[in-house]
Amino acid sequence: MHINPYGQDPVGLAVDLVNQPPEDTDDLARRCADVGFVLEREVGADDLARVRAFLREWTGVVDAADPPERADRLNPLLVEFASAPRLTDHTRDGWHLHYRPDDLPAHRQIAALIAVGTALHLTGRGMDRLGRCAAPDCDRVFADFSRNGRQRYCSPACGNRDAVRRHRARRRA
Repeated sequence: MHINPYGQDPVGLAVDLVNQPPEDTDDLARRCADVGFVLEREVGADDLARVRAFLREWTGVVDAADPPERADRLNPLLVEFASAPRLTDHTRDGWHLHYRPDDLPAHRQIAALIAVGTALHLTGRGMDRLGRCAAPDCDRVFADFSRNGRQRYCSPACGNRDAVRRHRARRRA
């Protein structure tokens, strides 16, 4: 059985790439490989620039004020980078769905994975499952994969620092 590549990993990769932008083409290719993405073409300098531009637009989805605005920002990314689903067995390790044609430049393949993965994440888990860290000194993005859907911080460390800050503020008052 082939695991659907449009699941949690593309959204997690997008969060990682926004919070810690890739240094160069090798870094981008390695990070894609680390989450199991098989890129059909080598990552070039143009791909790196275009992935960075795509991620700036994707961050607009994260920063949307409400679900309708979030959909309005994600839908154009789906139109531009995704296509009708189709069955494929290109790797000969199992049939699976692609929401893109084969043999795309690396940046378009990455954008399609992230756009469709984000749509599936939001429709499957909830339209509020992307956000910015609630800690006052942090602006990192996060995708909420928790069971209860109440994530407010990009990491436990940020949540703990904010809790300590609030506790100390209460004690001073």
